[in-house]
Amino acid sequence: MKRSGKTPLRIAVAIAAVAATAIALAGCSGSSDEAASDKPLQFFLSGDANQGGGYAHMAEKYEKETGVKVQIVDIANDDLPTKLSNAAQANDLPALARVGAVDPVWRNATTDLTDITKGSKIRTDLADKDGDKVISLPSDITAVGLFINKTLFDQAGVAYPTSEDDIWTWDEYVAAVEQVQQKTGTTYGMVMDKSSHRLKALMYEFGSDYFQPDKNGTFSTNDDTKRSLEFFNGLNDDKFMPRSVWLSDADPNALFKSGDVVSYVSGSWQIADFAVNIKNFEWASVYMPQEKERATNFGNAASIVVFDGPQQKAAHDFVKWLYEPENYTELSETSSFIPAVDGLDITYAAHADAFDVYNRDIAASPAIVGDIKAMELQYGAQGVSTEGDPVRDETVKYLNGEQDVDKTISNINEQFTDQLGALK
Repeated sequence: MKRSGKTPLRIAVAIAAVAATAIALAGCSGSSDEAASDKPLQFFLSGDANQGGGYAHMAEKYEKETGVKVQIVDIANDDLPTKLSNAAQANDLPALARVGAVDPVWRNATTDLTDITKGSKIRTDLADKDGDKVISLPSDITAVGLFINKTLFDQAGVAYPTSEDDIWTWDEYVAAVEQVQQKTGTTYGMVMDKSSHRLKALMYEFGSDYFQPDKNGTFSTNDDTKRSLEFFNGLNDDKFMPRSVWLSDADPNALFKSGDVVSYVSGSWQIADFAVNIKNFEWASVYMPQEKERATNFGNAASIVVFDGPQQKAAHDFVKWLYEPENYTELSETSSFIPAVDGLDITYAAHADAFDVYNRDIAASPAIVGDIKAMELQYGAQGVSTEGDPVRDETVKYLNGEQDVDKTISNINEQFTDQLGALK
C-alpha cells in the first residue's frame, strides 16, 4: 500500500519514571566479579518446551563443544516481563534472555550485538537498535496464518486452497467454511486470537493503511480500515464466530483443538503445538484469504538480548555461536521456527508444507507490513509504549455494541494522537 505521505505508526508513550530507572540501571546486570566460567550462563526465556526444546538442545550442544554451561530458565510468558523487570531493579539480571520486547526498565543494560550481524544474513530489519548499535537479535519470525480442520473439510467434500493459484477471497472463505459447518454440524466456523496483531492482518488485506501520524503527530487512517472492521464485526455473530473469544476471553486455541471449529486465525508458532497436541483430527495450514491485498502480518517472534555484567563476553560468545548458519539451522529445525536468518535450507521434521505457506504469504505481503513493524521497533527503541492496546480495546467495544465503527476509529486515532507525538 502507498502511505500517502504519512509517517509510520509510533507505538509508544514516554514514561519518565521508567526512563529514570533505565538510566540508573545502565551498565548493570550483576554486582559479582565472578568469571564467566564460575557459574552457568542463565538464559531467561518462555515456551522453549512448547517448541521442541530447541534452546535447551542447543545449550547442551554448546556445553559439549566449549565446556560452558548455559542454564535455560523457562518462565511462563505472562510472568517473564515482570521477572526481568524485578531482576533489573534488584541488579540481578541473567546473562541473556529471549524476550517479547525490549523493556525501558532494562534497555540500557543491554549490550551491543552489532558484530554478530556483520557479514551475516540475520534479519536486522527486525532487530532493536540504539543509534548505530544493534541491541537485540530476532530469535525467529512469527506470522499470522489460517489453520483449518482438514478432517471436516474432507468430510464435507469442500475444497480449500492448496496453491497460490486458488487463494480464497474473504467472501469465498466464509462461504466455504459455512458449507463445512452446515454439512458437518460443526458449531463455529472460525475463531481468531484476541489480538490486534491478528486483526492487523485482516486490515492489511482489506487495504488498510493502519493508523499513522502526520508530521504533527495527528493520527488518521484510510476508508479501508472502516470496511475491514465492519467485515470483522459481521463475522462475530455467535454463529460463524463465537463472541466469547473477543468479548469474554474464551480460549480460541482450546476451541479449535476441540474439533468443533472449522478454522482458526492464529500464528505460525501454533504449528509445533498442533503437531504434538492435536490427535483427534487432521489439520492444515492454508493461505490467508485476501481482499484488496494479499497479506499477512509478520515480525520478530521474540528478541535475544545480552546483559551487561561479568558474564557478558561469555553470553555474547554463545549468541554468536547460536547464529552461525549451521547452528541456527539446527535450532530452527528443532524448534520448528520460521528463521530470522535468510538463505538457510531448513528441513522440518513435520509439516514442511505449513511453513512453506507462511513463507509465501510473508513474501507476498505489501511493503507497509514491514514498514509498520520497523517503526514499532524504532519507537520501542525510544523506550516508550502505548497504554494498553487501543486497536484491540476499542474494537472490543465496537463488537459489544458500545459504540459504532466511526466512534471506534475516532477513539483509536484520538488515543494515539494524545499518547504519542511525532517521530523523533
